[in-house]
Amino acid sequence: MPAKRSAGNRQTRAPKSRKTPARKGRLTAFVLAGGGSLGAVQVGMLKALMQRRVVPDLVVGASVGAINSAYFAGRPDAKGTAQLEQIWLGIRQEDVFPVSLRAGLGALLGRRNYFVEPDNLARLIGSLLPFKDFADAALPCHVVATDIYNGQNVCFSEGDAPKAVLASASIPAVYPPVQYGDRYLVDGGVASNTPISSAVALGAQRVIVLPTGFSCSITEPPRTVVAAALHSLNLMIMQQLVRDTALYADRAEIVVVPPLCPVDVTPYDFSQTASLIRRAETSTAEWLLAGGLESVEVPHTLVPHHDGDDPDFPYLVPQETG
Repeated sequence: MPAKRSAGNRQTRAPKSRKTPARKGRLTAFVLAGGGSLGAVQVGMLKALMQRRVVPDLVVGASVGAINSAYFAGRPDAKGTAQLEQIWLGIRQEDVFPVSLRAGLGALLGRRNYFVEPDNLARLIGSLLPFKDFADAALPCHVVATDIYNGQNVCFSEGDAPKAVLASASIPAVYPPVQYGDRYLVDGGVASNTPISSAVALGAQRVIVLPTGFSCSITEPPRTVVAAALHSLNLMIMQQLVRDTALYADRAEIVVVPPLCPVDVTPYDFSQTASLIRRAETSTAEWLLAGGLESVEVPHTLVPHHDGDDPDFPYLVPQETG
């Protein structure tokens, strides 16, 4: 359990946002949302965007989107995204979610407030990030986390990048909160897993959102506690993204890259990484060729649905018989 914050102590401030140098034209931000293993989809999207030389002025990420955006900010080109793909192809479930009997029993008995030890994830983040301090990133990078005490959105733009990314990816109850000064931080999704608001506050005039999508084709609920938590959070993320797209539409041009459909893998499952990357790269390339960057419509594949639904009709709950 995290130590209680002293009421007499001043709250530690998050690092101030680094100013982004203006380029000619609209200031463009890539926003990368969360989604566990479905973060592989963002790698395919990035590959297609780099092939068309669509490069942002800044990146903003939360949860697994923080990991992808931080890596991309260090190597924002086709070679960098190819290297990110190779990293993802080598990740296994146990590298990120090494559930142990000790941790599980501790959580069930009330001796700890998480199910997964964070050491593996911390090592993975520390080893893959191409920079240790945000100041050394090739592109301005901003990572969103959440203060566990008050739900405040905390945006890191300078300082210890691996620690900030770990905090942003620390899913409540799955991982323990990450201490930063007298703050205890968790997954950015609790406050804003699609940090469109942060991108707009940083001055972005065009926001290109790279969502992970969700598991629209699974046929039964996830079977484990961790898998169920990830899936539920991901459903919340996608609905939050749809809401924020409309909420900030009058303050910036917001473009959403369509996520995949159908998807029959949960955010807990890393067995289909190669397929997700390949499919996302292909679908994003086709979307770009069709003029997708000029569209501000919310893709149907982002709205809650099953892959067999007719997008023109709402889902109706079937009446019980008998």
